[in-house]
Amino acid sequence: MQVSFKPSFIREVNKLEKSLVDEVLYKINILKNSTNYTELKIHKLHGKMKDRWSFSVNYKIRIVFRYESKKEITLLAIGDHDIYN
Repeated sequence: MQVSFKPSFIREVNKLEKSLVDEVLYKINILKNSTNYTELKIHKLHGKMKDRWSFSVNYKIRIVFRYESKKEITLLAIGDHDIYN
């Protein structure tokens, strides 16, 4: 899977604690290199974000992304459940 990043996503990641950044990078690496995504808990979003998906970094932090094609995604936002609003 090819992964690209919105500039706003990168800015938000740069604001996180180093330990959390390491966890984010680990989960992105799983997304890039795995065919079994159960650890990420990927799910489709609804409502105004119906064309987007999300996965878990940990119990609190989520990453919102969009499929550009079957083999390419763009990471859009990172944060707690407030990113869905």
